[in-house]
Amino acid sequence: MAARKGTQYEIDMCSGPILSKMLLFSVPLMCSSILQLLFNAADIVVVGRWAGDNSLAAVGSNTALIGLLTNLFVGLAVGANTLAAKYYGARDRLALYKTVHTSMLLSLLSGLLLALVGALGARTILIWMQTPANVLDLATLYLRIYFLGMPATMVYNFGAALLRAEGDTRRPLYFLTLAGVVNIILNLFFVIAMRLDVAGVAIATVISQCISAALVVRCMVKDTGPLHLNLRKLHIYRDSLGQILRVGLPAGFQGILFSISNVMIQSSVNTFGEVIMAGNSAAANIEQFVYVAMNALYQANISFVSQNLGAGNYHRIRRIVIRAQLCVLALGLVFGNAAWLFGSTLLGIYSRSEAVIQAGLIRLGICARTYALCGVMDVMVGGLRGIGYSVMPMIVSLVGACGLRLLWIATIFQIPRFHTIQMLYWSYPISWAITAAVHILCFLWAMKRLRRHFLPEETLPDPAL
Repeated sequence: MAARKGTQYEIDMCSGPILSKMLLFSVPLMCSSILQLLFNAADIVVVGRWAGDNSLAAVGSNTALIGLLTNLFVGLAVGANTLAAKYYGARDRLALYKTVHTSMLLSLLSGLLLALVGALGARTILIWMQTPANVLDLATLYLRIYFLGMPATMVYNFGAALLRAEGDTRRPLYFLTLAGVVNIILNLFFVIAMRLDVAGVAIATVISQCISAALVVRCMVKDTGPLHLNLRKLHIYRDSLGQILRVGLPAGFQGILFSISNVMIQSSVNTFGEVIMAGNSAAANIEQFVYVAMNALYQANISFVSQNLGAGNYHRIRRIVIRAQLCVLALGLVFGNAAWLFGSTLLGIYSRSEAVIQAGLIRLGICARTYALCGVMDVMVGGLRGIGYSVMPMIVSLVGACGLRLLWIATIFQIPRFHTIQMLYWSYPISWAITAAVHILCFLWAMKRLRRHFLPEETLPDPAL
């Protein structure tokens, strides 16, 4: 790819200071992710305050299931981002063209498949999750409508992932700001004025998702650089699809594995009744704001590492990962403990019930305060994926996080004196800590292999010596 003058949205990830550019990349992404979370938070707040605790439980209990059904395709978006960033760093215009057009068609097909699965299988899956009978109908209605917006959601996710490949995290923020404002206004209108309950918040979410998707497509169509999208030339290029799947499928399966363990935990939470379900839903939603702040560093790590790998800048990769880890530790410790300290006030936004607030505080005291461990784990995964390893972190996550959580539920949690909601929540920080430690060891091993690849052969020791 011929050198070209960068746009105002582009970030040069391959030279100059790392920390300042990483923050320039991450802060808009944090804000975008927070706005995206507000779609779901607005749903939960509105139904919790104007429709009741049953509706709150119905909407909130769908979070883990939505994650389970969408994580495979969100992983494919990670694969698209990794591949696009690598080719962007290498200045390979043809390969980047193929990646863009393959990714956007793949996003549309993925969204249509999810819409079909969600519409047809919602009630059955919710029954498998032991959703209480008095919540089941509301939860099914919300989920079916929500999944009608999946094509738009996937198009936005893939489009934003491709824009991140050049360091553009600002325009997705602008798009989500507009869509988020529309979502909140429609939530209030449909629930309070129209009295549509959970159906109203689901419809509002779908409309806002369509707006954000339309804006990101328009942005790429009008782009005159290497990320230009021609809607008439959407095509699945076999070589690009293969490389996206090579990184994206393991990333997606890892997300699915985490979601399966979360669904199992949600099923166990459901056995404690509606109050615990509502408190857990509200607390988990608050924790998501901490998570997406840390996840911005994971996304930055992937893009920075992938671009520098494509450009041949091995010496910057370790420095990038170290800075990402320091940032994520600071964010996790500060935001996670702040969520717990101000938990009563924050939970009060979601529900007026003192019992629900107290139930939510139990979760925040265990999970939110230790959330930095989750950030450390994710940043190491991002470093591994950025240098081309995707199966390895999937296997480690399968054994270290998901396997441990399922084992915890099947053994320790089943002991009568340990069959408490607190003991169930402790499965999170314990699995994060163990998995993060193993990921760090894997990254150090992978970097040694990468170092041998980058060093000239004459600088390596003679194997005969």
